[in-house]
Amino acid sequence: MADYDVIIVGSGPAGIFAALELVKKNNPKVLILEKGPDIDKRKCLQRTTGKCAHCKPCRVTSGWGGAGAFSDGKLTLSTEIGGWLGNYIGESELARLIEYVDSIYREFGATAEVHGTDDEKVRQLEKQAVLADMRLVPMVVRHMGTDRSNDILKLMKLRLESHIDIRTGVQVSNILVEDGRAIGVRTSSGEEITSRYVIVAPGREGADWLNAEARRLGLKPVSNAVDIGVRVEVPAVVMEPLTKELYEPKLIYTSKSFEDRVRTFCVCPYGVVASETTDGITTVNGHSYADQKTENTNFALLVSTAFTEPFNEPIAYGKYIARLANLLGEGIIIQRLGDLMDGRRSTPERIARGTVRPTFTDATPGDLSFVLPYRYISDIKEMLNALDKVVPGVNSRNTILYGVEVKFYSSRLKLAPTLETEIKNMYAVGDGAGITRGLVQSSASGVVAARAILSSDLRRK
Repeated sequence: MADYDVIIVGSGPAGIFAALELVKKNNPKVLILEKGPDIDKRKCLQRTTGKCAHCKPCRVTSGWGGAGAFSDGKLTLSTEIGGWLGNYIGESELARLIEYVDSIYREFGATAEVHGTDDEKVRQLEKQAVLADMRLVPMVVRHMGTDRSNDILKLMKLRLESHIDIRTGVQVSNILVEDGRAIGVRTSSGEEITSRYVIVAPGREGADWLNAEARRLGLKPVSNAVDIGVRVEVPAVVMEPLTKELYEPKLIYTSKSFEDRVRTFCVCPYGVVASETTDGITTVNGHSYADQKTENTNFALLVSTAFTEPFNEPIAYGKYIARLANLLGEGIIIQRLGDLMDGRRSTPERIARGTVRPTFTDATPGDLSFVLPYRYISDIKEMLNALDKVVPGVNSRNTILYGVEVKFYSSRLKLAPTLETEIKNMYAVGDGAGITRGLVQSSASGVVAARAILSSDLRRK
């Protein structure tokens, strides 16, 4: 007899929502295994001292709540944003799941306030974007804030603790498979725990592990694109025409020089720039808090690149670019846009003379053109010029750029509409499985897998 009905590997949004859905019926025996610490122990020294301690695993990306625990806490309530889950379950079902997931977040304390509901204003902004050769993706956004997200995740854990077993600080090394069927997991300490079903939800932090496990088990992942770019920081008043109405404006631009797709990502009104470290590689990110505001707004500009042949290792390429930035800048590089335009590195004195006061002070003044290929630099300059037509001031010489920001979208496994892999009773969900890239769709993917398990023989147990 198996130790558990279901083992969930990873306690990010996908794993948590899978567990929340499972415990609604028949009280199954569920175990969550998380390699990072409990949420109360996820203390990032960089946030208090300004210096990254290079914790292993990273406290920002690992632990209860996953990378989402320290994210900006934005719930993007659109089927167009946040991943490819609709390709598996259909757009109409995804829309219903988004509404359902949103209701769960609100049940645990997410704010009732939403952005992007004034159709007339949104249409006007769409028109402005079109005239600047960009496309604005209209969507409704509910912003929880990094601080409130943390509280919500604690409440979810409190709810689950009375129904399931949760073990943090336990790393899974292998999925146990017998006769083409998942039968449990083996931890890094050698412990074998059996189960009738396994839901793999390792998040971005565990993407490489899942990819390696998939290959070991004979599964053939399909590579996603990699997004590489910079984080832009400007005075909040500059972005207010967009952020006041939309909060998270999603703008997509096709560069004229290379016809590359460039987009805004993770807009953080009145927020702070931060770093995160994964597998020893430090990249830049951003956050906004519910109750704390700065004078700046930051956002990423990302260029999407898909490789084919003979090279098809987008994650390896993204890591190479990030390592180069870490080598030259001892972590994150900061540069004024004017200095980039003039072909010179920034210095502390040049940044101090600017009108934008950086919210991230542990970056090294330098020259991003030594890190990012010319193609990416050209694409980013074009996008900033186009964006300036909608919100004048973005393309200022005083605008601050941080590099690099890299989003690794994990290799995708071949999955059924239920998100079951080619190995029976093994499900792969969330960002680590390469099918989502945000809180809402990641959470929804966990619900999909849980419902599939509940509708199987577990329901008749």
